[in-house]
Amino acid sequence: MGLELYLDLLSQPCRAIYIFAKKNNIPFEFKDVEVFRDSILGMKTPSETSPGSAQPEQVRKMNVVRKVPVLRDEAFCLSEGIAILLYLSRKYNTPDHWYPSDIQKRAKVDEYLSWHQTNIRSNAPKTMWIKVLIPLFTGQPLPSEKLQEVMEGLATSLKQLEDVFLQDKPFLVGDQISLADLVAIVELMQPVGVGCNIFEDRPKLAAWHRRVEEAIGKELFVQAHELILNIQKLSTIRLNPQLKEQLGPVLLKIMK
Repeated sequence: MGLELYLDLLSQPCRAIYIFAKKNNIPFEFKDVEVFRDSILGMKTPSETSPGSAQPEQVRKMNVVRKVPVLRDEAFCLSEGIAILLYLSRKYNTPDHWYPSDIQKRAKVDEYLSWHQTNIRSNAPKTMWIKVLIPLFTGQPLPSEKLQEVMEGLATSLKQLEDVFLQDKPFLVGDQISLADLVAIVELMQPVGVGCNIFEDRPKLAAWHRRVEEAIGKELFVQAHELILNIQKLSTIRLNPQLKEQLGPVLLKIMK
């Protein structure tokens, strides 16, 4: 048994791990868990599961917090996106630019990864819930003011991303792509996928986006983001009525 990665590519951390492993030619078996699509939306039955996929129950057995991503390396299991990225970079001795050996350059990557969690990550994913998922479960759109509130918070984070981290550099911590850029870009594709063009009227960030996509490789970048770029198709599916009744009020309460 070799390296197994249990991922759902609707998840931002899962996409970062998938891209990183593919880009660095790390041999792994991709276990497509489809936690959201299977467990919440009920879009597949067990008989329809493909050979390369994994059931959410398998993830629960390996991960006490019951979520993806999960790495399994022989008998060793690891969760949390950043931890998995760092494990892969160290075990497979990936090119230094991803997570530099220079202590100060590495510290700048760490600085961004810490800032990211309470800034970009706390705002960007909410766009998908507001524009697609909550209307799907409740049958009604949220007031436009709620999206505006989230976009204002995201705009503040984007300005800090540009002014504090990117500045006039090609990438967030220097002349080459790093884990900081990878973690940032997968998160920012979440609002892009639901029709919020956050790169419009931000030419410096738009140029950075193009450089990151080129450094990753356009084909791999598009492949990893195919699901999120088509997320609005979820609005046409038919939900389990019981799930809709249970989750609708909960989601509305969360977003108040």
